[in-house]
Amino acid sequence: MCGIAGIIHRGEPGNLGKEMTSMLRALKHRGQDSTGFALYGKPSPGEYVLRFKVAEQEELSEGFQIHKEIEERKAEVDRRLREMGAEILSEKSATEYAFRYRIKFGGDMKRMADYIEDIDGAEILSIGEGLELIKDLGDADVVSSQYELGEFSGSHGLGHCRMATESDVDIRSAHPYWAYPFNDVSVVHNGQLTNYWKGRRELEHRGHRFVSNCDSELIAVYLADKMNNGKTLEEAMNDSLAGLDGVFTYLVATLDKLGMAKDTMAAKPMVIYEDDDTVVLASEEVAIRSIFPHEIDTFDPYEGDVRVWQR
Repeated sequence: MCGIAGIIHRGEPGNLGKEMTSMLRALKHRGQDSTGFALYGKPSPGEYVLRFKVAEQEELSEGFQIHKEIEERKAEVDRRLREMGAEILSEKSATEYAFRYRIKFGGDMKRMADYIEDIDGAEILSIGEGLELIKDLGDADVVSSQYELGEFSGSHGLGHCRMATESDVDIRSAHPYWAYPFNDVSVVHNGQLTNYWKGRRELEHRGHRFVSNCDSELIAVYLADKMNNGKTLEEAMNDSLAGLDGVFTYLVATLDKLGMAKDTMAAKPMVIYEDDDTVVLASEEVAIRSIFPHEIDTFDPYEGDVRVWQR
């Protein structure tokens, strides 16, 4: 099942957090195991936003010891960041286990990310100039309120509400996925990939890392690998129609683009609204209408359709 949504403002930024929350609220009947957002704010030159967690939500029931371990893990993240030469400009905790840092860093991003994730329980959700990836268990209102997303202003974003079918109900298996270690690439997906393990092994042999057993993560890493080897976003997405087997509709975002791809069987739904200033996409029209007070006309993309919109 699952529901996906995306929006891009081609002019002035919008109230992205509120818009994405409204759309995912309208889709929550498609899945309430977890909800995730990939939101793109205004970049600050030379700075990155680091979103990471040091535990899974369900670990909190394990008593005093896990709370002590969470504190120790976070302290070790801080130590390793500074050891790698990163300057922590600000930090904020959304929950006991999830954190938002703004950092300055001019070194090897993959090396730093690998070093952080070598800490037991630590997982980087995203590193980006504009991207902030937030995901947790619960529906759109629960996650948006918990992470204070209602006032997030930004240019574009993706969202996902999940009904778990192929992997665990935990934050690690929730969407969106960041294309580690590539800044500002995120993906949400509705469908099922049948060549997941083959594709994953091929990418792992080329040095890529996977944090979950969710087939959707393959799309993010696949596209980032293609772009890292000289392909444009649109070229990489067109390649994916043949390179990924199964039924899928996915949305992908980069620092300045939003893309949509639908497989050649077109089994998974997608509805699009577009005007001069905004493009909005969702699994169902009800999600798009949740943010527009006036009458709108929408359309469905064709099978094998790939579209990319620029800010």
